[in-house]
Amino acid sequence: MTKKMSRRQQILQALAHMLEVSPGERITTARLAKEVGVSEAALYRHFPSKSKMFEGLIQFIEETLFTRVSMILKEEDQATARCEKILTLLLTFTERNPGITRILTGDALAGETERLRARVAQLFDRYETQLKQTLREAELQEGIRPTMPVAIAANLLLATVEGRICQFVRSEFKRKPTENWQDQWPVIMNGFFKQTAGSQSAPLAQTGTKNV
Repeated sequence: MTKKMSRRQQILQALAHMLEVSPGERITTARLAKEVGVSEAALYRHFPSKSKMFEGLIQFIEETLFTRVSMILKEEDQATARCEKILTLLLTFTERNPGITRILTGDALAGETERLRARVAQLFDRYETQLKQTLREAELQEGIRPTMPVAIAANLLLATVEGRICQFVRSEFKRKPTENWQDQWPVIMNGFFKQTAGSQSAPLAQTGTKNV
């Protein structure tokens, strides 16, 4: 039996849908209430402000992404596979959730409270920290390390993905984040890692991974 969606979930789903179909337009609580089919007063019974509605969507993003990241770390041992899947996860998530992606790029937060932008920034910082940790563990466990400092290497990986996500929003969701990613990833990895001194590890494979 399908579990009935709560009113709170309906509100967040409606907000995400409006962000997708109305790029560039400011979403008011009056419009959102109409979309949900309730009064504005009913909206405020579930969320004290529109900012709290955006926070609800950001929380959904955080929980979805980092739950899956934890699974990837358990499933994969090699740094290249971990990095690829962690990054592909972000690309795939944004492609499947266009409206929510406008929150990640800040496009939907114009005029909203600074706290929301700070929370999105923290989300990306957390993602970058995970990439740094993965790269550091590669030296300990595989005898390889990036050819540049770990912080710079992690930033390069995340910046590449963020650029694709921004293109997705700027094109009004026509330019898919995952488009040609499988062709670009091996090029990114070419020369990215080097063996540490005295390491006997075999060269790292650069095969692509289609699923996350």
